Amino acid sequence: MITAYFDGCCEPINPGGLASYGITILSESGEILHRESKLFVPKKGREKETSNNVAEYSGFKRILEWLIERGLEEKVIEIFGDSALVIEQMFGTWRIKQGFYVPIALECKIMLKKFPNINGEWIPRDQNSLADELSKAELIKAGVKFRIQPARR
Repeated sequence: MITAYFDGCCEPINPGGLASYGITILSESGEILHRESKLFVPKKGREKETSNNVAEYSGFKRILEWLIERGLEEKVIEIFGDSALVIEQMFGTWRIKQGFYVPIALECKIMLKKFPNINGEWIPRDQNSLADELSKAELIKAGVKFRIQPARR
């Protein structure tokens, strides 16, 4: 079984701020297989089309890409995130409606069809520190001033 965590944030304003994501992918034994954090780079002319949802979906998408790149689609996979929107739209009953995130969400929906044994589960933010800290680290490196300062560990 593979377990993955994703998170995203957009600061100092949402929408329209600088967006980033963080992911952590673990083996069944708990070994870290991959950790990544990156800034979301919007298309030229659409620099303000950022949001927390775009960042969250970017992290979720990157997990799927990483798994596909390594041919792990047949594995049992559990994905955790504190975004009810992403989890419910990808694994539950919520419809994809409107927002800057829609193109990424639609790409993810297509990619998910490659995974016969995948499940997603919402978790509270305080249980998502493996990805939360990574997503905020990119913004800190970029010099973003947070509305509420992230906790330091």
